[in-house]
Order: sequence, then C-alpha cells, then structure tokens
Amino acid sequence: MADWQAVQEEELGAWRNHFLNLLDRIPLPIAVCTIDGEMHVANPAMAAEWGTTPGRLRGRALRDLFTPRTEGQIERLVAALRAGRTSRYRIEVSWPGKDGGVRTGEFTIDPIRTVSEPVPVLLALLYVHDERPGPTPSPGSTVNATQARILALAASGATTATIGKALGLTVDGVNYHLARLARRWRVQGRTALVAKAYALGVLAPGRWPPEPAEGLVAP
Repeated sequence: MADWQAVQEEELGAWRNHFLNLLDRIPLPIAVCTIDGEMHVANPAMAAEWGTTPGRLRGRALRDLFTPRTEGQIERLVAALRAGRTSRYRIEVSWPGKDGGVRTGEFTIDPIRTVSEPVPVLLALLYVHDERPGPTPSPGSTVNATQARILALAASGATTATIGKALGLTVDGVNYHLARLARRWRVQGRTALVAKAYALGVLAPGRWPPEPAEGLVAP
C-alpha cells in the first residue's frame, strides 16, 4: 500500500511539474488562486505586469492588485462559488501600469474542482485591453485538423497512446505529426511544441480542456 501511494505521489509530482512548465511558457497572464483570490501560482506573464517575479506574487490577493470596474463583483463571485455554482466568470479590472498610466483588462475565472479538495481552486486568465495585436500568422503556423487535435490533447497532458486512441491513429502516426511540427517550428520536446502552438495562436487561450483556435486550421 505504501509503495502504491509513493507511486501516486510521484506521478502527481510529475504532472504538477508538467503543468508549471507549460504555464511558464504561455504568454497570457495566468494565476491559480484560492476561492478568495489568493495566488498559489502566477506565471511570468502575470508577474511581468507588476515588474516582479512569479515567486513574489505567491500569497498576494488578486483584489489587492487589481481593481474591479464594478464594486462588489469580487464578493458576489466568492458568494456564488461558496454556494456551489461553478460557471465561468468575467470581471473587468484596472491596475497601475509600469509607465505610471492605468491599464485595463478582463479576468476570465474558471473554478476547477479536484477529487481531494471539495472547495474549487480558480484559474484566472487576464486579457489586457490595450495590448497591441500580434503579428499576422505566417503560413508555417497553419496546421491541419488532425495536427490541431493532437496539439490540444498534448496540451491537456494526454499520453501518445491516449492521443492515438482518441484520434484513431497509431503511436507512430501521432509521433510522426509531432515530429513534423517540431521540425517546422524548430522546437524540441512536447512542452516547447505546445507552448509554440499557443504563441502562434493555433490553440485557443483561456480554454480548458485545450482546444484548437479558429482560423489557423486547414481542411
């Protein structure tokens, strides 16, 4: 029994590291918080909004850093979560910019329940309003429908065998597509490949489970 628990803990640790590595590479500001908005984890993009490091944001409360456009939004959100409602919530916020101005954006907050914890944690994604639009996608960023689904499943943490079973492909077939994309995008490793897919807009930001974005998938 002790050996089985040790294996489970090791597997959970590996998944946590995989998630954190992926989070670090996503350019969208993201934080994982308690139901009251205290940050457990913040990625580098979130820390960059405050000119600091992710570790220095750990333990800080979202409400202390961001001002909601409408008073009482946070309290209503917390009350809804405590009542067991787990819909997606959007909150318009503002915060001081590093240049002395005011920045504005929108939080998309998704409650995530786990088997071991009855109270959900919050996945908070920040969309900044005044960000300049990204560059026009190059032809090299376009993928076919099969490749897009492979990338989405890989982003969710699915194994090669699981991806193949879900899409009706062999393990070699899945590896073929992953290797082809890795060569085209000049990256190494599945984590970097998924991060590149988000950076190019092939995978839709702010979606869980991950799913392909619209517009970059060829027939």
